[in-house]
Amino acid sequence: MDFRSSIRTVKDWPKKGISFKDITTLLKDAVMFRAAVKEMAAPFMNERVDLVIGPEARGFIFGAPVATELGAGFVPVRKRGKLPSRTVSVSYDLEYGTDTLEMHEDAVMKGQKVLLVDDLLATGGTISAVMRMCESMGAEIVGLSFMIELEFLNGRDMLKGRKINSVVRY
Repeated sequence: MDFRSSIRTVKDWPKKGISFKDITTLLKDAVMFRAAVKEMAAPFMNERVDLVIGPEARGFIFGAPVATELGAGFVPVRKRGKLPSRTVSVSYDLEYGTDTLEMHEDAVMKGQKVLLVDDLLATGGTISAVMRMCESMGAEIVGLSFMIELEFLNGRDMLKGRKINSVVRY
């Protein structure tokens, strides 16, 4: 499938000089969306994944159907203050400042096999933070799956030694 043709590029958004990869055009096409989910799940079909974990917000869009495809549960990772029960958290650096992600403290059990899923691998900062949080809870990370990878931002450098699947690379 030609996924690139289903992803719209919006120039100068959210600021001048950025070519934003807009997945909403892929999501509205049922055939392409289903095919994308299958491509994101395929390399992990034999890994016996217990949980798919996806960070807010577009990690939810792909993570939940990938979990269904793999016969696994889904765990959302949210920004600080968005989850209703007790949480664990991890802070990470952004270009200007820091951010904090949280997950329910009972979301992952020690030894569970988890797959991390997000729409985009750029610098690797967000997914690295999610990895640290999962590993601190005793999870075994079997891999990472992304719809899009922006190779020129070298996000893989932060994820060395991991099984990484990217459906479309720019």
